[in-house]
Amino acid sequence: MKKGIIGKKIGMTQIFDEKGKVIPVTVVEAGPCVVVQKKTVENDGYDAVQIGFGDQKPQRLSKPLTGHFKKGDVAPKKTLRELRLEDISALSVGDLIKADAFEAGEHVDVTGTSKGKGYAGVIKRWNFHRLKETHGSGPVARHGGSNGACSSPSRVWKGLKMAGHLGAETVTVQNLLVAKVDAENNLIAIKGAIPGPNGGVVIVRDSVKA
Repeated sequence: MKKGIIGKKIGMTQIFDEKGKVIPVTVVEAGPCVVVQKKTVENDGYDAVQIGFGDQKPQRLSKPLTGHFKKGDVAPKKTLRELRLEDISALSVGDLIKADAFEAGEHVDVTGTSKGKGYAGVIKRWNFHRLKETHGSGPVARHGGSNGACSSPSRVWKGLKMAGHLGAETVTVQNLLVAKVDAENNLIAIKGAIPGPNGGVVIVRDSVKA
């Protein structure tokens, strides 16, 4: 990873290119993020920077976090994330990372927490087919059906697709195009959809596949 930033998903809209073609975009309020801590191979075994996003009231911090921010002499932040960048020599504690770190035309990977759907059945969760509703199949049209074999192996195989908790997990969408950057307002317009609800925290970083 060469660069990255923490942002907040604002919502989806559309913009138009030079030819008048509509582009569906997701607007992300990206930064400004402050470098809270630098980790080095000598001290921590690897190179990384910890960045913070969103102001937090000091009275809402635990004592360890209060000391952590005081050590770096930075204002308390609501969200902390660690980025393992290829080169951290250009960054120092207290430096700001803004939306202008990215440019229109670049490709990025966006990581966020997907919308939670609660407890879901197999049709919603795994796209199972409905059972027939005629000839005595009973009131089980949306059930999962048979779970396994008979006396051998006398158990349900691990990993079998069944009903359960859906969503609310870390999801990364790769190779999305940066359609527009508004550095003055710290906004990045990314073509297509990204994980999570409006207001959710996301991480935008340069694409590994570009």
